[in-house]
Amino acid sequence: MKKLYILVLGIMLSFSGKAFAEVSYGISAAITEINADGTETEGGETNNGSANNTVIIPSIFVEYAYSDTISVGLDIIPLSADVSDKTKKRTDTETSVGTTETETTTSREQKANAELKNHVTLYANYSLNDTLYLKGGVAYVSLETDESLGTGSKYGNEDIYGYLIGVGGVNGNSRIELSYTDYEDISLTSSVARSGVTTNNKIDADLDVLQIKYSYVF
Repeated sequence: MKKLYILVLGIMLSFSGKAFAEVSYGISAAITEINADGTETEGGETNNGSANNTVIIPSIFVEYAYSDTISVGLDIIPLSADVSDKTKKRTDTETSVGTTETETTTSREQKANAELKNHVTLYANYSLNDTLYLKGGVAYVSLETDESLGTGSKYGNEDIYGYLIGVGGVNGNSRIELSYTDYEDISLTSSVARSGVTTNNKIDADLDVLQIKYSYVF
């Protein structure tokens, strides 16, 4: 996270030869659709699942006009957002453990959710004309898992990156923007394996975000 801030600061300072009046600040609010698809591999068994959540996410940004057509900026989301609109629950019942021939009825309740935090986007806008622009950028976010698993497994957290593409319109100090962010594939391995299973559980997931954002530039 610190390396990303240092990189962004270096980019912003590289434009310091231009007038300070060309630096602008703003606030945004975005209707955000978060989608995740994944698989959990548990002792050779694979379970597929998906999660989604629609939330309104605020952000703040600083932007530097490098020329009449190109500007670079940094967008920071000060809040966190759940990947799913509700905690996912599942009850698993084991009928055997390892090589034991005796039938069992061990029942375990699995609860899991994940949260996105510390979201930062470094972006560039390219003006097509006085009202329309294209947007591209690189995003960073922390994915923090929140689980209560009967197996005792913990998946931990992951820092992930993604790319953003979008298009927007300008009217005075106001902007309306549609953007899509595709994050890199996520692979998490549990801290412990299920009883009688030597291989730790593994989750592979794909995360993407679609936004309609309103921004006001000061």
